[in-house]
Amino acid sequence: MFISISTTGTAERPATDLGFLLHKHPAKVQRFSTAHGVAHVFYPEATDTACTAALLLEVDPLALVRQGRGKGRGGSPDLALAQYVNDRPYAASSLLAVALRTVYRSAMKGVCEQRPGLAEQPLPLRIELPAVPVGGAEGGATAMVGRLFEPLGWSVDAVAVPLDTAFPAWGDSRYAKVSLTGTLRLADALQQLYVLLPVLDGAKHYWVAPDEVDKLLAAGQGWLADHPELDLITRRYLSRRWSLTRLAMERLALARLAESDDREAEELDNAVDDVPETETETETASAVETVQAVESVQAETATAAAEKPQPLAVQRREAILAALAETGAARVLDLGCGQGELVGALLKDARVTEVLGLDVSSRALSAAARKLRLDRMSERQASRVRLVQGALTYTDARLKGYDAAVLSEVIEHLDLPRLPALEFAVFGSARPTAVVVTTPNVEYNVRWETLPAGHVRHSDHRFEWTRAEFTGWAEQVAGKYGYTVTVRPVGPHDAEVGAPTQLALFRLDIPASEGSATR
Repeated sequence: MFISISTTGTAERPATDLGFLLHKHPAKVQRFSTAHGVAHVFYPEATDTACTAALLLEVDPLALVRQGRGKGRGGSPDLALAQYVNDRPYAASSLLAVALRTVYRSAMKGVCEQRPGLAEQPLPLRIELPAVPVGGAEGGATAMVGRLFEPLGWSVDAVAVPLDTAFPAWGDSRYAKVSLTGTLRLADALQQLYVLLPVLDGAKHYWVAPDEVDKLLAAGQGWLADHPELDLITRRYLSRRWSLTRLAMERLALARLAESDDREAEELDNAVDDVPETETETETASAVETVQAVESVQAETATAAAEKPQPLAVQRREAILAALAETGAARVLDLGCGQGELVGALLKDARVTEVLGLDVSSRALSAAARKLRLDRMSERQASRVRLVQGALTYTDARLKGYDAAVLSEVIEHLDLPRLPALEFAVFGSARPTAVVVTTPNVEYNVRWETLPAGHVRHSDHRFEWTRAEFTGWAEQVAGKYGYTVTVRPVGPHDAEVGAPTQLALFRLDIPASEGSATR
């Protein structure tokens, strides 16, 4: 298995600087032990004008067998068929990717202490790979190489290797001779090779565990999220393990949202605590909930006269459902859906034909999917619901065309300077026929005995409004975007401080001519 990296230079900027970047002296032949063989690094040429570093990996097929790979999920198809005679010693697969990371670890990190600043400079590079396996490629082996490398700025020369030059009629093999030419940082080139060589092969020589997601995102930083073949790369790099692929895509989406919002990803993905992942825990929780539900019914029957008031969360949800029923909405957005309590309630209403739940937190969406049991829903029921990740401070074409949108206990989690962005994204861009907004009434906080004076109800609340402040905001938004609005209390009413929650129901003003045309 062989790969060469070449560059050119001048007397002022000699090509032999490649040796400093790779941390391998051009005048030496060096030998490195790997888990599956021996790697040799040497320089076929090393002058001021041209320098080539070559890595030769001698793979021991017996070592592969001792490692226990080649069988089962994620194993190379070649090894599954023939443990001792296969293409692994010759083809540029995940074995070479691991060797690159082992031998050129510092270079991949962009570290060059002897020549500060050199690692940040783009170099004219040429990378030669005599045999690259391309498994299951649409459009042929050479087309796949171009789809992966050309969007990264490489000029690609890929030639299919014939099965046997003596018998042209046999056609081409699944291997390609690849030459990549481009000007970029050496660290970026090595990171791209580390990810894309296993992607081209479509198999790995080791079990793909959850930590592979971390490796993919680390090596793909700065280029993977914007790659047009992102889905293909993620799926094949993770050996088509759909759960890991979904996790990687969620983390990439969260990183994009955090970058656009100039915040840390962990700061955005804090909507829920960690929840059990295993099916057993979910089933146990479900069984406990069933028992509790039966006991609750029995208790209510026995002590109806002494029944406790409904929790505020339940009262708020019922008030939202009642407001939506007034509008006759069939297609509903739950913006900031959290763990999906409202989504679940909406799915129980036969009048609701479609629910889209959106949240910035991937953990909240995962918890919602588990709570709703999306994986166990009937096809008909599953077609009514969709959970997506997104930020409410940016316009989103996915949110257009709905009858109603709900913002339940959401606006108070935004910094006030960012609230106009949400207003435009919801009322100006998505523009549903009706919008329901709930938020705490800060005046009622004095009635909470456990809430210290001057504190908001949740540590993540950026503000909490009085009744007058909320009404003023609602009327201002309605007037600006062409809605009418009514504000009503939710929860037990106090003559002095009002109700604990306040709800605004916005209805879009539809011109008479437009309304008559739709009748």
